[in-house]
Parts: sequence; structure tokens; C-alpha cells
Amino acid sequence: MQALKVRKIGNSLGLVLPKEVLARLKVEEGDTIYLTDAEDGYRITPMDVNFAKQMAAAEAIMREDRAVLRELSKR
Repeated sequence: MQALKVRKIGNSLGLVLPKEVLARLKVEEGDTIYLTDAEDGYRITPMDVNFAKQMAAAEAIMREDRAVLRELSKR
């Protein structure tokens, strides 16, 4: 486990990832990463183009079929 400090970056707050972490994630400056909920906290993963497309499709379905999904959740 690595401890990271929250730092002021311009008008925002951010984390600086050590280069060892960036190397393990195989990301470079300008790359997109995902922060997702996990059972024990959060998970940081590099961008997966296929996953991004699937999430965009799922979000569109959830917006379009909100009433249907709400009824299904009651069963």
C-alpha cells in the first residue's frame, strides 16, 4: 500500500501517482484512467475502449428505458 497526499493543483485538488504506479498501470501523461467503486473502496484502472463503449451503451439504455427498469427492480 502506498500513501498519497491530496495536493492543490490550480483551483482543484489532486493526487500525484508515483512513476512506479504509472508504469504498472501502463499509462502516460494524457491517458484516461477509470476510478470505479469496489467493495473495499475504489479501483483505479487504465482506460479500456471496449468497456467504455459498453458503459456508454448501458447508460443510454438506462436513460431511454428508465420506467421499465424501475418496474423490473420492484420484482
